[in-house]
Amino acid sequence: MNKNVKKQSLTKKVLAASLAVPLLMSGFQSNASAKTDNSIKGNGIQLEYLDRGLVAASTSEGNFLSWRLLGDEVTGQSDTGLTGVNFHLYRNGEKIAMIKDSTNYLDANGSPTSTYYVKAVKNGKEIDQSSKTTPWEHTYYDLKLKKPADGVTPSGEAYSYTANDMSIGDVDGDGQYEFFVKWDPTNSKDVSQKGYTGKTYIDCYTFDGTLLYRIDLGVNIRSGAHYTQFLVYDFDGDGKSELMFKTAPGTKVIRYDKQGNIKSEDYITMPKEDRKAGYSHQDDYRMSSKDYYQHIVDMFMSWHNHEEVINGNWPSTLEESFGIEKQYQYPLSREDAESLADYFIDEYAPSRSSRNDLRSFEGFILTGPEYLSVFEGETGKELETIHYKYGRHDDGLMWGDYAMSRIEPGNRVDRFLAGVAYLDGKKPYAVFSRGYYTRTTMVTYSWDGEHLKENWSVDSGWTLMSNPFNDSPHGKFGTSEEFGSLTTQGAHSLSTADVDGDGKQEIIYGSATIDHNGALLYSSTDVMPPESATPGVTAGLGHGDALHVTDIDPEREGLEIFMVHEGGRYAPYGYALRDAKTGEVINGGYTGKDTGRGMIGDIEPDTKGLETWAVGLWSANGTKLSDQAPGTNMNIKWSPDMTTQIVSGSIDSTPTINDWKKGTVLTAENTRTNNHTKGNPSLVADVFGDWREELLVRTADSQAIRIFLSTEVTNRKLYTLMHDPQYRTGIAWQNVGYNQPAYTSFYFASDTDWGEVPVPDIEIPSKLSVLKNILSTNIENKEIEAPLSSQLANTLKQAQQHERKGNKKQMISIVEKFIDQVKNASVKNNVSEDARELLVNQSEHIMNDLNNE
Repeated sequence: MNKNVKKQSLTKKVLAASLAVPLLMSGFQSNASAKTDNSIKGNGIQLEYLDRGLVAASTSEGNFLSWRLLGDEVTGQSDTGLTGVNFHLYRNGEKIAMIKDSTNYLDANGSPTSTYYVKAVKNGKEIDQSSKTTPWEHTYYDLKLKKPADGVTPSGEAYSYTANDMSIGDVDGDGQYEFFVKWDPTNSKDVSQKGYTGKTYIDCYTFDGTLLYRIDLGVNIRSGAHYTQFLVYDFDGDGKSELMFKTAPGTKVIRYDKQGNIKSEDYITMPKEDRKAGYSHQDDYRMSSKDYYQHIVDMFMSWHNHEEVINGNWPSTLEESFGIEKQYQYPLSREDAESLADYFIDEYAPSRSSRNDLRSFEGFILTGPEYLSVFEGETGKELETIHYKYGRHDDGLMWGDYAMSRIEPGNRVDRFLAGVAYLDGKKPYAVFSRGYYTRTTMVTYSWDGEHLKENWSVDSGWTLMSNPFNDSPHGKFGTSEEFGSLTTQGAHSLSTADVDGDGKQEIIYGSATIDHNGALLYSSTDVMPPESATPGVTAGLGHGDALHVTDIDPEREGLEIFMVHEGGRYAPYGYALRDAKTGEVINGGYTGKDTGRGMIGDIEPDTKGLETWAVGLWSANGTKLSDQAPGTNMNIKWSPDMTTQIVSGSIDSTPTINDWKKGTVLTAENTRTNNHTKGNPSLVADVFGDWREELLVRTADSQAIRIFLSTEVTNRKLYTLMHDPQYRTGIAWQNVGYNQPAYTSFYFASDTDWGEVPVPDIEIPSKLSVLKNILSTNIENKEIEAPLSSQLANTLKQAQQHERKGNKKQMISIVEKFIDQVKNASVKNNVSEDARELLVNQSEHIMNDLNNE
């Protein structure tokens, strides 16, 4: 580790977050009269406490510095941005600049060893001080990783690991993000591909590269883009993020000490009924080809008892299903079931498609328990495990996995999505779903710190088939009267946004949208064009691979959705822009083919609105601009003028950031993107610094995550995007399925009307809880030791007791006592200078807030 990073690990991470505790405001509202009221109404939306996020990087022109404006510090707007607090920038303890119109600065006189901090200025008075930082040696920073060991599958295939998707969350409440990294084995699979995979791991790292813990998902969770959607978010509002995802028997948490050695390994807690039933963490449900053959035999032996056979919906014999003469008596004997299994695998399936090689089908998990687990973000400790709703039911037979010409057991049944949504406009809820080609299910949960509570659930019901071995399950409604139209409408990702302006987020599930209360808001349809397979028929817009939701056309009211569709000749559109509130198509085009990719962004600044592209380049109002278009892997908010750039590069290509007008603006040497042809970065997010997004990609050897910082000075002043609730939830679900960009709830472009940018009403953890988190972090890292550590903890506990009782006067008195204890301490009294300065700064801001309430 270089000396600059070492210093940051001591002052930036350990002593994190010396800034004013954000003031609570009273409305997420537009700065001026807007085209529509996009306000988030209510008493405040629960978002993270964030520190100033100051970073510095050495450039050829000097030291570039960047920091956050917090959402609740905004007071108005100017010609180039938002107004609010201003900033004094200090180098080596001396003030070098007053910055009013931005949150970045280029210090041409700085050196590689310069130490910086910023102070927010309100009404001419300095009100806080950031943590100190020194410049990175480059315009990127390498977050060191601990790569898992190689492995071998039961079939003898060797595999290694590459860093894959990421997420971020503040796990210790200090205002800075920790980094979550999913490790994919080199033999990870799409759900439609047969074969064993290695295990999936999820790591949690601090900024200085310390591995806090690793979660081994175990052999009963298959590895691939569709299996593990992991949510990192502060669900209970205690200021610390939790981690939530699908688990199974064999999932365990591995914790490490500060030297990187394993100090504990603990399996998740299996539900009592599963333990009583004999399930254990040593179970291995991966199917070999022999296992799958026996699975088919058992399925056939039970054919006469299948619910759809009993109800008369399916043929009473397998021979009729396969279109051959009846020759067996039912119930089938094992010998007869084996004979039919041989016919099905060796003759019937290959006759449907040459790709149906079921004799060598292996590696899938088609049976066994499935769970949903919540982990403590700070330690990885399992907090609760429940059964995953909805379950698989079977190996995909009812889901249509055997019905098409391509027989794909375990495919449609194992399509998972997840997300975070502010369903009540105040607190975040977890969203977990299963299925989007045929049956579609979804469940939402709240987390109170102890237990998951189901909020509401959605189930389209099964799509009816006359023959599960020869039918088309797509494009048919499910059996649910309310949700039946959801089938075949889902995408390989989802989005969460307030589409109807009621201050509560909806779940955009591909071509359909679920209202905040779990009702179906709409499922979009249109009339099939003359050149399609079914002219004049009204059909759903259907499934697609890419989905984008934001204010695309600022001249229209509300948000819009741009999506591509893969229904080909059976879908009314190959790409379409639709009204997010009603689902009605605004403009689009029929392609007659699987339109696999599409993107949006402000790449033509002279054209109003965001451009859309899938087949050619189009303006927001539907005017064709060009037959050519940028790439579609991922977009990024990188430029100082708020235009959109594109991240390109897939498989073994070097990633680049490209501007439609300027060409390549960054080449990320010695790095790689993820997910094969998808070419996804590990993460694109506003991690720290000003409002621009950072690019996080793995190094070619997966020994580090390289974090690239945009270092071109901008005069656009905007609060951190992480204080926009739609953007923040977007970062939480970016790792889901086919990774998609996060978007703001407002029109973000080179011609943004600053009067239309909403001001967040933020509910953060208790002011004293934030101080407690910072105190605990410093005690844990031995910046504060006994006896002072226990004295401060006890004093703070007394203050919190008065806070709970609403005794403001007593609370002020105790906080004053806390300040005196800190101020009167010295290095000899077991407190570092940095820790003392930090605690005094924080507690004095609390006093200032209390006296002004």
